[in-house]
Amino acid sequence: MSTASVVASPSAPESRTAKAPDATVTDPALVRRAVKAAALGNAMEWFDFGVYSYLAVTLGKVFFPSGNPTAQLLSTFGAFAAAFLVRPLGGLVFGPLGDRVGRRKVLALTMIMMAVGTFAIGLIPSYAAIGVGAPVLLLVARLVQGFSTGGEYAGASTFIAEYAPDRRRGFLGSWLEFGTLAGYIGGAGLVTLMTALLSADDLTSWGWRVPFLIAGPMGLIGLYLRMRLEETPAFAAEVEKAEQDRPRVPLREMVTGQWRALLLCVGLVLVFNVTDYMLLSYMPSYLTGELHYDETHGLLVVLGVMALMMIVQPFAGALTDRIGRRPVIAAGCAGFLLLSVPALLLLREGSLLAVALGMGALGLLLVCFTASMPSALPALFPTKVRYGSLSIGFNVSVSLFGGTTPLVVTALIGATGNTMMPAYYMMAAAVIGGFAVWRMAESAGRPLPGSAPSVAGRHAG
Repeated sequence: MSTASVVASPSAPESRTAKAPDATVTDPALVRRAVKAAALGNAMEWFDFGVYSYLAVTLGKVFFPSGNPTAQLLSTFGAFAAAFLVRPLGGLVFGPLGDRVGRRKVLALTMIMMAVGTFAIGLIPSYAAIGVGAPVLLLVARLVQGFSTGGEYAGASTFIAEYAPDRRRGFLGSWLEFGTLAGYIGGAGLVTLMTALLSADDLTSWGWRVPFLIAGPMGLIGLYLRMRLEETPAFAAEVEKAEQDRPRVPLREMVTGQWRALLLCVGLVLVFNVTDYMLLSYMPSYLTGELHYDETHGLLVVLGVMALMMIVQPFAGALTDRIGRRPVIAAGCAGFLLLSVPALLLLREGSLLAVALGMGALGLLLVCFTASMPSALPALFPTKVRYGSLSIGFNVSVSLFGGTTPLVVTALIGATGNTMMPAYYMMAAAVIGGFAVWRMAESAGRPLPGSAPSVAGRHAG
C-alpha cells in the first residue's frame, strides 16, 4: 500500500499512514512492523559480531596458525577491523541511494549482502586445507559484510525514526539496539553452548562453522519482513514534493552542506561505538587473554550483562522521550569518565562478584547511548539528505574509532603492558562525546528536520 492523503483524496482506499495538512498520523500496527523489520537486520549484523568476537581465539587457530597466541588474536581482530575500513565506502554508496530510491529497497539489499557475507565465512576451508587462501577468503567475506553494514545502521535508524510518532521516537528507536543485544546474545550464547558441549578439537575442526551458517535462513526472514513494508511517510512526502522521481542530491551537499551536523554525529558515534565495541566485542577476549579469567565464566558474565541491558533498554528509550536525549547521553559520558577506572579495577580483582559488578556498571552506562542514539542521530539531518549524511558520518566514526577498538587496545596493552588501557580509552571517548552532546540541539518530542509533525493514531498503546 502507498501513503495516501486523507484530505486531498477522501475517497482513496484506507491507508496505513495518513498525511494530514499539518501532521502525519501513523498506524501503530505498521509502525510495529517497521520496527521489527529494521531491528532484525541489526540483530543479524550483531549476531555475526557476537559469534566472531566469542570465537576469536578459535578463528585465530583456524585461519592464522602461529606459535604466539597474541599474534593470532591480533590477526583475527585485524580481519575484524578490516571490515570497518570499507564501511565508509558502503555508506557513500547506500546512503545517497537510500535518499534517491527509498529506504526500503536499500535496506533489503544490505540484508542480502550481510547474509551472504556471514554465510560464506562458514564455508571457507581452514589454513591447513588451502594455506594462505583461507585468511584471504576470510578477509574478502569480512569486506562484503563491512560494505553492506555501511548502509545498514543509518538506514535502519532512519527507517524507524521516520515512521515513529514524534513523542514516541525514543522508545521505538530503542528497539533497534534491543535487536543489537538480542543478536549478540544469540550469537554469543550459541558459541558459549557449543564451547560447553564440544571438545576443543571439535570446535576447531567444524563446530565454529555452525553459527555462521545460520545467517542464511536469518537473512531470508529479514528480507521477507523488509519487502512487505511501505516506504516511510517522510520519504514519500519528499517524492510527492518532487512530483516525479527524487532528484539526485549532490554528495557535496551531504557533506559540506551538513558539516556541523556531521561533526556532531562523528563525536556522538565515537563515544557510542568505542564503549559499545569495548564492552561487547573486546571484553570477552580481555577477560580470558589479559586477565586469564576462566573462559566459561567470563562468557556467562558478559551474556548476563547484555540480558540486563535488554531489560533496561525500552525503559531508557521511553525516558529519553520524557526528559530528552541530551540529559541521558550526557549522563552516559559522565559515567564513563568517572567510573571506567573503578569498573576495570573490579574486573582485575578477579572474583565472579567483582567482575559482574564491573561489567554491569559499564553495561548500564552503555544503555544511555544505545537507548538514545537511534532517535538522536537521524534528527541531526533533514529528510532529503538524512540517509546519506548519517551514513557518511556514522561510518567514518565507526571505522576510525569503533571497529578498531579491539585491535588498538590489544596493541596498546602489548606495547605498554598496562592492562588499564581499556579504561583510559573509554574515558578519552567520553570527553569527546561530552563535547558533542553539549553542542547538539534537543530533538525529543519535536518533528524531524524537513518533515511534518508525526502523531500516533488510535490504539498506539
